[in-house]
Amino acid sequence: MKRPTGSHPLYLASSVTEKALAASSEERLHSVLATLEQCRTVLTKDARPETAKLVSLAILQLRMELNQVADLELKALCDVLTPVAGPLDTSHDPKSPQGQRGGALAVLKLVK
Repeated sequence: MKRPTGSHPLYLASSVTEKALAASSEERLHSVLATLEQCRTVLTKDARPETAKLVSLAILQLRMELNQVADLELKALCDVLTPVAGPLDTSHDPKSPQGQRGGALAVLKLVK
C-alpha cells in the first residue's frame, strides 16, 4: 500500500475550522453589539441615563475590540477632543452649551 503524499487532511480541516470559528466568533460579537445598542435605546427611553452610559461603555469596548483600536489610540483621541486648559467644568450648568449637550466630552475621557 502506498503512503499518501502532501498535506495531512486533518491539518487542513483544523485550519479551516479555526478560520470558521474566528468568523463565527466575530459574527456573535456583532450580534451582541446590536443587542447592547437596543438595550441602550430602551434604557434611554425609560429615563435611565446612568445605566445607558454604562451600556455605552460596554459598546465602546466591544467596538474597539472588533475594530482593533488600542487603548492608547482612544486616549490620543480623547486628548485631542478634551481642552487642555479650558474654563471651569460647566457640564452640569444647563445654561452653558456643553451642559445642554449632556457633557458628551466627559464620556470620552478614558480611565484606565
